[in-house]
Amino acid sequence: METENRITPSSLLLQMGPSPADNREGITTALPWKSKLGGAQTKALFQYQEFLDSISNNYALFGPFAMAASMQSTFIRSSLIEPIKAHARIAVRSGREPDMFRDLNGWIYKNYSRLLYYMCSYFITDGKFNRETAHRVATSEAGHQKLKEFVQEFAQLEHSYNALGMTRLKAMKEMLKCLLIVITETPLEGEDMPYMKKNADGTDAMTMEEYLVENRFRMECLHKANAFDPKEYSERVTHGKIGFSPYEIVRGSKMHNVRLRHYDLPKGIKPNGNVLYLSTPLINKPELFDLAEGKSVVEGMLKEGYTIYMVDYGDCGPDDTHLGLDYFGKTVQDHYLELIKKKNPQSEIFVMGYCMGGTLMLPYLARRAEERKARGEQMDVTKIALMASPTKFDDGDSGHGPMRSFISQNYDPYIMNELFGSVNIPPQVIDFGMNEIQPGVHYTVLSGFYSRAIYSHAIEDSAPFLFWLTHGTKFPAQAHRDWIQKLFMGNQLVEGTYCLPSTNPDLDGKPVNMDALREAGVRIFDYRGLRDPIAPAGSCVASQLWGQHLDGNVMVTRGGLNRTFEKNIGHIFVVSKQLLAEYLQIVSDFLRGESCEDVHEK
Repeated sequence: METENRITPSSLLLQMGPSPADNREGITTALPWKSKLGGAQTKALFQYQEFLDSISNNYALFGPFAMAASMQSTFIRSSLIEPIKAHARIAVRSGREPDMFRDLNGWIYKNYSRLLYYMCSYFITDGKFNRETAHRVATSEAGHQKLKEFVQEFAQLEHSYNALGMTRLKAMKEMLKCLLIVITETPLEGEDMPYMKKNADGTDAMTMEEYLVENRFRMECLHKANAFDPKEYSERVTHGKIGFSPYEIVRGSKMHNVRLRHYDLPKGIKPNGNVLYLSTPLINKPELFDLAEGKSVVEGMLKEGYTIYMVDYGDCGPDDTHLGLDYFGKTVQDHYLELIKKKNPQSEIFVMGYCMGGTLMLPYLARRAEERKARGEQMDVTKIALMASPTKFDDGDSGHGPMRSFISQNYDPYIMNELFGSVNIPPQVIDFGMNEIQPGVHYTVLSGFYSRAIYSHAIEDSAPFLFWLTHGTKFPAQAHRDWIQKLFMGNQLVEGTYCLPSTNPDLDGKPVNMDALREAGVRIFDYRGLRDPIAPAGSCVASQLWGQHLDGNVMVTRGGLNRTFEKNIGHIFVVSKQLLAEYLQIVSDFLRGESCEDVHEK
């Protein structure tokens, strides 16, 4: 009789009804359809107001229609445009999501994860999943009612959700399904069970009892850490501070919100006489270079004896909105390299850049080579190691075609400036774009986190990276426009039209000659990933285009390419201790000038 009275997870899920968390449409990525619809309506509103202004400003041509257009424009501006702009500015200043639909989704994530924790808590005794409690709940009317109340609350959150497809909420729904299976000790009807290990032929690789044992432990681990919401968990564990290696801010390096960090050599490490300057992206915290012990480029290169400096762009403020890429890609770099040279006059300086940080250093070094040649001086920085740094942006083999198409259809510099010009581009806007080039990334990150929760220290070890991943920095408004229009859409590095300022009047404001890198003997090392959607392998081609052909450069892969190392990895490979160790070995060989054997990888 007990078996007959046992409630099933499928019956509980049926009571919830279909919701956006189920992805019954089979969409292969996250589709924030309400946000896209709202964005299209906002764009149309701004464009209509622009149209009215164009008429009202030409009274001689349109006569009375100009006056009517002026009146309507004034009404639209005061009643619709200005409130929208005010909402965007307030949201950015407070660190919130400026998109009201995504903001509501964030509230849903927090409360869904809290519900998972509270529901799990009912079955945890002294840190262990209590099977007796679960049995009583699964087989009694009172227990059935309690479970139904829980799933009704989950259902209410799901039906308020504003996206479809492979979303973060879908990953949370799978965790709920797993919890219901563990409580009732009953499999789902007609669908796979979450986190069930599979054989190569797609069949289950675990018995039901093995599945239950493993997932009881999964619940215990997640509950003990209170980590059903990785973002909140990372904030609580890190206290908002990440980074492993101690450093100091170089005196005289403050430029707006930008600083230059200097990392101290550990005790017992002898300096090798060389300086390594780390160039970070404008849109991420620089700690990606120094996340944690064993997951730190800084730590690894300090052990090699390098004197390490790193640019820290900070979190830009209102006074930074007008600063373009020429400021961050020329003015800052000039100042910092001069500081470094004064402190290390006898040292050779090498550069290492990650993603955008490497992209911006290439034209800078080319312009530096031009300037030094004009003064009759040898190039003083002759090696740069790039980590997933895109340089080619086209609709062909660069791999950036889909994102360029998305930008062409959706990006409007006028509207971006109206909404964020005075407060800079928030990380949430950057995240929205990243979703377009990483199908279902929010689902895969959260699902992967839940899946790995059964491994020793997996939850704890992930905290620094999760904090870095979920806490980006604002992108200075003018620099963002420059990046989109000049590099991403204009492909100006490859086209030879990218301009930078110079103290040399013959070069000031003129296009950078990227071939100056090769002419000056600059050796370029590209490290790129075949599974990288942000910086596709076809876009990371600086070493092929402008690198100096010298013995000792890293040789590679396919088609006779050289100075390029290609791996079957994604964009943020540094979070893997194994992949990072491989990179550090290879890049150290390159910087030391040691030759490497050809690497052939499919």
